[in-house]
Amino acid sequence: MNRILMLARKEFIQLKRDKRMIPLVFIAPLLQLILFGYVVQTEIKDIGMVLVDGDRTAESRVMAERFVNTGYFTITGRADAESQIAGHIRAEKATIGVVIPEGFEKNVRNGRTAEVMLVIDGSDSNAGVQAQQFATRIIAARSQELMGERLASVRAIAPKISSVEPRVRVWYNPELKSVNFMIPGLMGLIITIITTIVTSLAIVKERENGTLEQLIVTPIKRWELISGKILPFVVIAFIEIGLVLVVALGWFGVPFRGNILLLLALCVAFLFTTVGQGLFVSTVSRTQSQALLTAWFFMMPAMMLSGFIFPIANMPAVIQWFTYAVPLRYFLVIVRGIFLKGVGMSALWDEVLMLSLLGILIFSVSVLRFRKRYR
Repeated sequence: MNRILMLARKEFIQLKRDKRMIPLVFIAPLLQLILFGYVVQTEIKDIGMVLVDGDRTAESRVMAERFVNTGYFTITGRADAESQIAGHIRAEKATIGVVIPEGFEKNVRNGRTAEVMLVIDGSDSNAGVQAQQFATRIIAARSQELMGERLASVRAIAPKISSVEPRVRVWYNPELKSVNFMIPGLMGLIITIITTIVTSLAIVKERENGTLEQLIVTPIKRWELISGKILPFVVIAFIEIGLVLVVALGWFGVPFRGNILLLLALCVAFLFTTVGQGLFVSTVSRTQSQALLTAWFFMMPAMMLSGFIFPIANMPAVIQWFTYAVPLRYFLVIVRGIFLKGVGMSALWDEVLMLSLLGILIFSVSVLRFRKRYR
């Protein structure tokens, strides 16, 4: 045990002396967390809208005000005909065109179907889909209001006429803030990036300097050498976890409803996979540049296939099979469940089991390859 602690102490001294490593380990994760927290948001507001009001009546003005008052749309232009909408969209002044045709109020008052045409820019599919959803929701809400007014007048004559009204209750994230969903996931992403890169770079640096071979020929056992090299990065990982928690709870106000000790315990299982990946990268790389590129080769599929950016359910069936081999997939479910839902092991046991199995597999393969590579 003393040998492991001495090796760990030596590693901390090397990290302290490396002026490039400190910003990478501590400053970069905080910048990533803050930037991702503000930039990676799924809600789109102030969507540019060009309005064509062919009716110019009180009812058409009410319809237009409904779009603006929601906060999702901003009228960036007005046109006299539908054909003029294309110019606004091509100039990227608007994402959606709303056409209220002539006779709109007349149809509403006479109980006939009143149409509102939506022209949507589909070049940005995400913005286009959200603009369509918001617009149709606003139109449906106005339709409900008009129907309610008509039913109220009918009830005055026949009070027994009934209706069905929705009562929506959103659990765990009542305001549907994307930051509450993204920030917990960033914990897993930051742990993956930092521990994988730093572990691989530190070991490869020892090999470049020739000090790793010197350690191997000493009486230090292989498992002691591996443990001593890995222990500092585990400590750093928990420091990163603490920083993420402070920023998530204090800066972004993300709710934390679960057990902090359970979260830290399951982070250990996840660290087996990330540190194991870093150890594996160190065995296949000769220089720090190679280690950095190889580490990104592991992390990019993890980001794409874990469900951090794209929902796994929307991926092709063949691709979904590959996601089962991505440890970050299971950790995202765990950390988001603990943060937002306050769930325990009874709800997370299958993710914990798969994460533990992958951790044991990845770490064991990496240790065996390390022993073979430096035997």
